[in-house]
Amino acid sequence: MTLINDLFEIMENSGNESSLTATIKLHPGHIIYKGHFPGHPVTPGVIQVQIVQELLENQLKRKLNLIEMPDCKFLKVLNPAEVKQLTVSIEYAGKDDLLNVKAIGKNDSGIFFKLSAVYHK
Repeated sequence: MTLINDLFEIMENSGNESSLTATIKLHPGHIIYKGHFPGHPVTPGVIQVQIVQELLENQLKRKLNLIEMPDCKFLKVLNPAEVKQLTVSIEYAGKDDLLNVKAIGKNDSGIFFKLSAVYHK
């Protein structure tokens, strides 16, 4: 299941061979939020990680597999009813079949998550 154009949509997107910045809009009516949590929607951490992966896949035009996540911090609750837009900034560098990634999800109210991960290309 892909989340792009389902759970979220890309409003703005720019990037180059080593970074990308995407502004996304979460869809608070998505079925995920009916169970997590009714009346108080929260974007699960695993979904935030998946958003990063899908933005990368969209940029690179290839599927990736997460193989390691040495650091991941969820710093604020990401409520789609309150957070209208989220900017995800990603820096990446490849070596052989591996892609080292650092990502931050934020908006004007602060940073929601930070992560460092390694993907297999």
